[in-house]
Amino acid sequence: MSAPGRCLYQRLAIENFRNISRATFEPVPGFNVISGSNGHGKTSLIEALYVLSTSHSFRSQKLGELIREGQSSAQLLGETLSFGLERRLRAGISARGRSFQIDGKRPKTRLDYALSTPVVAFVPADLLLCSGPAQGRRTLLDRIIVYLDPPGAAARSAYQQAARARQHTLDKRGPHAPELDAFEQVMAQFGARFAHARKRAAEALLSALSPSFSQMAAPELSAAFRYVPGGSEDAAEFLKELGARRIKDAARGSVSYGPSRDDVELLIAGRSARSHASQGQQRILTIALKIAELSCVRSITDSEPILLLDDVSSELDAERTASVFGYLEQSQSQVFVTTTRPDLFQNVVPKSHERADFEIENGQLKRLR
Repeated sequence: MSAPGRCLYQRLAIENFRNISRATFEPVPGFNVISGSNGHGKTSLIEALYVLSTSHSFRSQKLGELIREGQSSAQLLGETLSFGLERRLRAGISARGRSFQIDGKRPKTRLDYALSTPVVAFVPADLLLCSGPAQGRRTLLDRIIVYLDPPGAAARSAYQQAARARQHTLDKRGPHAPELDAFEQVMAQFGARFAHARKRAAEALLSALSPSFSQMAAPELSAAFRYVPGGSEDAAEFLKELGARRIKDAARGSVSYGPSRDDVELLIAGRSARSHASQGQQRILTIALKIAELSCVRSITDSEPILLLDDVSSELDAERTASVFGYLEQSQSQVFVTTTRPDLFQNVVPKSHERADFEIENGQLKRLR
């Protein structure tokens, strides 16, 4: 019997997804270890779970790239338990488009679909959260917004659409084009609303980040975190800035004001973690950020979200790997871990003692124990 509020997959069926021609996966509610050599389908399996949960991929912007080579379509079917309800999810991807269903019905929006199965993924690319550009940190905030402030997530889409139209007009017709007024009105309205959502998400993330960092880091390692907004929550101020920056934005080819300039500043011992922290310190911060994300989703949804970890142990040193293992043993989430080194996870047993080991080879999945 599953704990109240626990979200989990009971069954997953995959057809023509990446390098997996056909597979059926029946995970346990606790800890699931998927091992195999590189290129045999471990990440594809984790990606399938993520796509079916969110309607997005963490590896590709174009879902058509997920279709197995030589095939015309891919299909994912999942049986889940979320918020006490058994649900059937379906994702169909083809050259004509994609469709997502819950219990045989299309949700009103992709956002509604994503909210039905809370999930947090930790993939090797996330190690750039500290050392990479601000876009990765903004994306992290936006994943939290999906659960914390769905209208704010909708405002993001409207803002970005208007911003693209404004920039296209600036590029083609210059800063004096009369239609810029209308685009900027829309940008100001929805940009201010989106800025409010980003601020709320940042407050939630940073509140959870301090304790998660303390859990991972050495006691003497000091850190500070702050949200640096790139725009305003005031629509009138937002509109004024857009008008004043037309010439600048036309020259640079992008918007210089607004949520697209937001960042989360991470400091270690008073210095920027991006430019001054050691690789080990950056890894600590990255793990802490992902744990903070999980904590936020758990708190917002009052559920235990599904946790996906793709080959993260290969990117971490022994100390950091031990910290992750300790966290996994305490986690109440259904966990999926992929690895080329199953021996590393030999002694990791969650509190529930629910554990299963699988192996994938040439896209074929089998249970080991």
